[in-house]
Amino acid sequence: MKRLVLIDGHAVLFRAFHAYPTLTTSRGELVNAVYGFANILLNTIAELKPTHIAVAFDRAKPTFRHAAYTQYKATRPEMPSDLAGQQERVEEVVKILNIPIFAVGGYEADDVIGTLAEQAVPKIDEVVIVTGDHDALQLVKNTRVRVYMPGRGKIPIKMYDEVGVEEKYGSLKPEQIPDYKGLVGDSSDNIPGVRGIGPKMAIKLLREFKSVEKVYKNLDQAKDKFGNRVVQQLIDDQEQARLSKQLATIDRKVPIRLNVAACQVHEYDKGVVIKLFEELEFKSLTRKLPNDSFEQMVQEALL
Repeated sequence: MKRLVLIDGHAVLFRAFHAYPTLTTSRGELVNAVYGFANILLNTIAELKPTHIAVAFDRAKPTFRHAAYTQYKATRPEMPSDLAGQQERVEEVVKILNIPIFAVGGYEADDVIGTLAEQAVPKIDEVVIVTGDHDALQLVKNTRVRVYMPGRGKIPIKMYDEVGVEEKYGSLKPEQIPDYKGLVGDSSDNIPGVRGIGPKMAIKLLREFKSVEKVYKNLDQAKDKFGNRVVQQLIDDQEQARLSKQLATIDRKVPIRLNVAACQVHEYDKGVVIKLFEELEFKSLTRKLPNDSFEQMVQEALL
């Protein structure tokens, strides 16, 4: 079975930075995010056993969402300088493992992943997206596209399929998540939503009418079922609701092309990787490296 693992490098990088305490080499180089990222990456490869793999990163450029709404993510602090300085090292680790990197200026990593997943579905048996960002759950598609969230502290690993998404969002389908955020907003991304509409009411509205657009086409029915106050809130923030859905929707038409062959898991120079890990003082991670061709040949001969 062909399994493509798409890693949201930006989300995993942030998760690693905040999950691991300050860690420096004997030369004083800060590497906690690099170590955490490499650890998550190697654990993911061992756990998911991909036949194909790629990593997507954000690029430091305003996205189309910032153009549509200048306050998008405005409440988020800038990337800490001690994290920004580690991203180059992280990308070095990815490249030295012969894993392709995808990134497009003006788009976020999850847009890139959404586009690659869309292109992969006709060619690959299964796509697994690795991220800590719940926005990616809108990409889940039957058993063809799933979302894998690495564990953190006491939070266990979670693999989301459609049933898992419906359990999390009160029976809403993955494709309704942008509609849900269109109504309730998302404080982490500073997406406003509709003032006064909370998660429970948003779920009720979307169970009844399926989408933001259909909610607004059926305000008379909504008034009969949910009352004047709810409908007035919807009317007052109609433009905000439509904009919020747009901001929350992952773009699956990023100008990028998936080369399936280039993503196939293939040989890498283990000695070079070990040398880099020794430089970074990641001795505990060398045992987690995938077997090189010689080690694989020996193992197969012993079976």
